[in-house]
Amino acid sequence: MTSRNSLQSASYLPPSSPFQAQVQSTSTSSLVTPTLSLLADPPPRFLDAAAYDYLVIEMVGALRGGAKRAEEKRRAVEKEMIEAGLLPASSSSLEKQGKKEKDRESTGSGGSGVRSSGLGVTKVDDPEEEGLRVRLEAIGIHVGSNIAERLCKDRGARFTDTLDAVKFVCKDVWALCWDKQVDNLRTNHRGVYVLQDNAFKPILRISSFEGHADAVRRAKLFVAMPAGIIRGALARIGYHGVVVPEITTLPQCTFQVKLPKGS
Repeated sequence: MTSRNSLQSASYLPPSSPFQAQVQSTSTSSLVTPTLSLLADPPPRFLDAAAYDYLVIEMVGALRGGAKRAEEKRRAVEKEMIEAGLLPASSSSLEKQGKKEKDRESTGSGGSGVRSSGLGVTKVDDPEEEGLRVRLEAIGIHVGSNIAERLCKDRGARFTDTLDAVKFVCKDVWALCWDKQVDNLRTNHRGVYVLQDNAFKPILRISSFEGHADAVRRAKLFVAMPAGIIRGALARIGYHGVVVPEITTLPQCTFQVKLPKGS
C-alpha cells in the first residue's frame, strides 16, 4: 500500500514541482552542445569597449614626454662629447638622425624616417616623433607576440606558408584586437601583402580643426602600435618581416607587410 501511494504521488507531480523542473532542464540541456551554448550565451566582457582607446590616448601623451626627455638628454650628452673633443663638430644630430632613419629603412626595422604625409608630400619626422613611434611600436610587438601565443595555444597544425600566417593575422588577431576582420587582403605572391581596413578602429574618431593634413599626421602615431602588434604576432609564429602603415584618407588604413621569401 505504501509503495502504491508513493508511485501515484510520483506520477502526478504538479507542474511547479522542483523535481519536475530539474528533470526537464536535464533533458533539454543534453541537446545543447558547448558550441551552441557559447553562441546563445557568449561569455561576458567585463572590460569597457572604450578602455583600449583611452589607454592608447594616454599612452601616446605619456610616451611623448618620455621621448622628448630622452632626445634632450641625448643632445646634451652629444654636445658635451663634442666640446670635449670626443666627437667631431661636423657630426650634427640631424645628420646622424637622417643616417639612422635611412639605415632603418634599408634593414627593415618596421618603418622609415622618411614618410609620406598622405597628400603627396614627403617629410622627415623630427627625432622626438621618431622616438615616440619607436616606443609605441615596441609596445605593440610585445602585445602582438603574446596575443599570437594565446591564439595558437590550441592550434594543432603549424602554419604552412606566409599566406596562411597573414590570413591568421587578418582574421584572428584583427578580430581580437579591433572587433572585425580585414576588409581587403592583396598580395603579389612574392612576399608582399597589403592589409586594408576601411574603418580602422584606432583612428576612427581622429580629427583636427587644422584640417585633413594635420589629422593624418596625428593618426600616424596611433597606427604605430597596431603595426607593432602585426609584426609581433608574425614574429611569434616564425615570420619576421617589415610592417609599414600608410594612411591616405581617414579612417582608412593599409598595412604593407613584407616577409622574406624563404620564411
